[in-house]
Amino acid sequence: MTHPGGGAYDDQSSVVTGDAVVLDLRPAGFATRMVALAFDLVIQVTVLAGANLAAVRVGADLDPAAMAAVIVGVTVLTVVGYPTAVETLSRGRSVGKLVMGLRVVGADGSPEQFRQALARALCAVVEIWAASGVIALLSSMINRDGRRIGDFVAGTLVIEERAGREPETEIAMPPWLAEWAAAAEMSALTPETVAMARQYVLRYSELTEQARHEMGNRIAGLVSAGVTPPPPEGTPPVAYLAAVLAERRRREEEKLARRQGRHGAPHTRQE
Repeated sequence: MTHPGGGAYDDQSSVVTGDAVVLDLRPAGFATRMVALAFDLVIQVTVLAGANLAAVRVGADLDPAAMAAVIVGVTVLTVVGYPTAVETLSRGRSVGKLVMGLRVVGADGSPEQFRQALARALCAVVEIWAASGVIALLSSMINRDGRRIGDFVAGTLVIEERAGREPETEIAMPPWLAEWAAAAEMSALTPETVAMARQYVLRYSELTEQARHEMGNRIAGLVSAGVTPPPPEGTPPVAYLAAVLAERRRREEEKLARRQGRHGAPHTRQE
């Protein structure tokens, strides 16, 4: 099948985002990561100072041992619990990373998991808090992808997210699948799954054989959960996905044409 898109692909810098969309993203630059880290540290220090002050005031009548336990608990929740919860819930984006357009993903491009966020936070206690950031700084400077020790332990990578959208590129319908696609039910497809499939098809010719096989099977499996009936036996994943995308686009264009009161291609409104 002829690939309808183009562009350079680099296995070292192109990954799958938290939504599993194949994008030409690259590891975050050293300076960008440091600025994002500074944002996060300011927030954590502020939260830590406020929480400890509140704990001291509320627990003024506690004995010293109990007060020490409270302070330790508050510190652990702020230093470890806070970044773990934020990165897990935001799918790899702390406040600082959100500001700087960064995201934490697995080293294989998969979404950051709770255990990975926890491992990063635990390592940060030593390499950032205990060592005043020196260990994290040296590790990030030495590694070409800017990974600190916590990234190696957790199996993660901080990437730059692409801003903006690519121009629409039409994906052709494989002729032998046109009849099947026209009768298929696709209403259960989600926008995230469609975007994922689209990026895979557009970059198919740029991927390695292994990436084509692994990504194709994975994405086709996700798409098949929202499309019935299945395609003819033996249909390659890339052809299956192209057929689904082409048919979905055709249906959307028909809906738009009907809304505009026409049965052909969407018209351009005259001002």
